[in-house]
Amino acid sequence: MAVNTDKNLYTVVFAAIMVVVVGSVLALTASGLSDKIKENERFEKQQNILYAMGVNENVDEGSVNFIPADKVEVEFTKYIKEQLVIVDGEVSKDDNAYLIDVKKQIALAKKGEKAKLPLFIGEKDGKKFYIIPMYGKGLWDAIWGFIALDDNMVVQGVYFDHKGETPGLGANIKQRYFMDDFTGETIMAGTRYSGINVAKGNNDPTNLTKDDNEVDALAGATITGNGVSAMISETMKLYEDYLKTIRAN
Repeated sequence: MAVNTDKNLYTVVFAAIMVVVVGSVLALTASGLSDKIKENERFEKQQNILYAMGVNENVDEGSVNFIPADKVEVEFTKYIKEQLVIVDGEVSKDDNAYLIDVKKQIALAKKGEKAKLPLFIGEKDGKKFYIIPMYGKGLWDAIWGFIALDDNMVVQGVYFDHKGETPGLGANIKQRYFMDDFTGETIMAGTRYSGINVAKGNNDPTNLTKDDNEVDALAGATITGNGVSAMISETMKLYEDYLKTIRAN
């Protein structure tokens, strides 16, 4: 009986040790994965911001190629000259503004609560860009992106993405042909900050008219297009006071 008791005790102790060891290994693995996920998210935000202002590795008219992850931090520092945070009209500098949870802050702002709204000032080829993050709702789930403006409130580039829009339809908001249509459009309608409407029946399929505050809609993706329109319009309202200071100068 003593021998069996010792064996049973040994088995229990060994099992307990293995539980601790396996648990520690899993915890370390999870921690490592968490750090890697955060790093990838950081790189992705930097890539998206740079893409909106035209810093990318596109090689033809149809490609959407970001600055590679192993180069993006250097390029981000090179082209993004200031990171700002706007809170109740007060503007401050913050070198980590790009890490702000835009979804959360825009939700607060829409409820009339105090929010931290990030804005990035970039420079390329002697030109200044004001890059603003956006967040909205598509047909099925969230859509988001960045819009880059010049001093005259003319769009210099955009980047859009989505969580669950329909492949071949609403998901095409992240296709090059759609995003490029926004370049050259103004967000101003006279003195009003109107945004840009994704318009069905725009009658300008090649997007030659740049002062109509419209781009041509995606076929079969009306609700997603409406979501993009609303996202841009609502973002401009949140940032309007700051944008007025740019135009005043």
